[in-house]
Amino acid sequence: MRILAAVLVLATAGVVGWQLLPSQGNKNKTIVVGTTDTITSLDPAGAYDAGSWALFSNVFQSLLTFEPGGTQPVPDAAKNCSFVAGSLRTYRCELRDDLAFPSGRAVTAQDVKYSFDRIKKINSDVGPAALLSTLASVDARDRTVTFHLSSPDATFPFKVATGAGAIVDAERYPADALRQDTSADGTGPYELASYTKGAKAVLKPNSRYHGAIKNTGTPIELRYYKDPTALNGAWKAKQVDVATRQLPPTVLAGLNASDPGQRVFEADSSETRNLYFNTHKGSPLHDARVRRAIAWLVNREQLAGDVYDGTVEPLYSLIPTGIIGHTTSFFDTYPKQDAAKARALLTEAGVSLPVRFTYGYGIGSGAAEQEANELKRQLEASGLFKVDVKGYEWTDFQKRWATGKLDAYAVGWVADYPDPDTFTGPLVATDATMNTGYSDKTVDTYIRSSQQYADRGRSATDFRRLQGRIAEDVPVIPLWQSKEYVVTNVDVSGGQYLSDGNGVFRLWQLTWI
Repeated sequence: MRILAAVLVLATAGVVGWQLLPSQGNKNKTIVVGTTDTITSLDPAGAYDAGSWALFSNVFQSLLTFEPGGTQPVPDAAKNCSFVAGSLRTYRCELRDDLAFPSGRAVTAQDVKYSFDRIKKINSDVGPAALLSTLASVDARDRTVTFHLSSPDATFPFKVATGAGAIVDAERYPADALRQDTSADGTGPYELASYTKGAKAVLKPNSRYHGAIKNTGTPIELRYYKDPTALNGAWKAKQVDVATRQLPPTVLAGLNASDPGQRVFEADSSETRNLYFNTHKGSPLHDARVRRAIAWLVNREQLAGDVYDGTVEPLYSLIPTGIIGHTTSFFDTYPKQDAAKARALLTEAGVSLPVRFTYGYGIGSGAAEQEANELKRQLEASGLFKVDVKGYEWTDFQKRWATGKLDAYAVGWVADYPDPDTFTGPLVATDATMNTGYSDKTVDTYIRSSQQYADRGRSATDFRRLQGRIAEDVPVIPLWQSKEYVVTNVDVSGGQYLSDGNGVFRLWQLTWI
């Protein structure tokens, strides 16, 4: 299991324990947080991305949550939760009695059932329905919610603790369509005071909140920037108090603990980035031999060094370093770049050379443009491929990969929960959220088999075998694993707790000194 070890670097030697308490003068002053993340939707049924879920973890509440660095979910909106009678097919939670929506209406077990049911019913192309693939039905009686699963799933409590488990007001969210306005009605530690798409979200502490969090924090303004350069400009101009996800790689590589006026928080992370392929019939990458040829040509070390200035590590496994089941399956299968072996595979496949395909990326997503151009250069240098690279605005980009309009696309992946299952099922299972069109009965069997173990260490063999299969079929190529960086000014504390890679964005941990 991954427990992230945060390294706190204090930029000034005079910062000591007494400063961790907020001064009365700053207590109600808004902390401005800058990010390049993008909000896909304010409706939990319509978003399955890091930016949206970062907001959801503050505005909405799930039955369970994760404590900082924790590997097991703990009660939040629930008093308690457990599998019934030792079974991994029935999961039951008792709802707290003191929860209320912004309208003042008390939260009921029916609201919880409604929230899960509508995610599966709406089944948005870019929503989290795929995460609830083992959920067959939900019952609600009095203060008790019972989940009936289609197969044993020890990871189901982890999924309940994510944005897919966000509880919404049944009176404010339609049962069969996404909510379209700019409001959100949740019971999290913050209320959404206002939202301007692509610009900012203003959050105020929720006085009605009751749950795992003891203090609901300081007023927050999240500001969204179009790309890392814009975020860096805002940071340098002191327009934001906290900068995270992501500053440009050159800036991250040059962060200096001795610089006055800032604090740098660097932590190991399980965030990964993968290159996905459209395997649907009719795609130029439908034949696995064509995808294997690409795997023989990708140079991760060059990508990590030239594009990311060493702020990421090359990755040869779907499951990142530090997580149960991590392997080096892609290194074992493709140990070094080999154009001759790539050519032999393409000749065997009988395709015309060079193989032409489209590669899409999200505009403003870190160094995505530079990464795309470097991968294009690597593939075209062999003379075997011709790559048409094009960037798209984030929402359009999501829609294009979700509807099979791109032949290849690279997407970052932030763990939904601290378990290897989050790096497999949602990415490579049949009907997975990445919509590559890939479907393999053996891979699906490994995923289901891994979910039957309450002792998650026993799942390692299934995950190792699964990754060996993926290295042969190549519906996806792992590229790199990153670190987590947060930079704050010296008047803000709590930056080291903001994120630990579990999908929870703890804005309530930020306070003035």
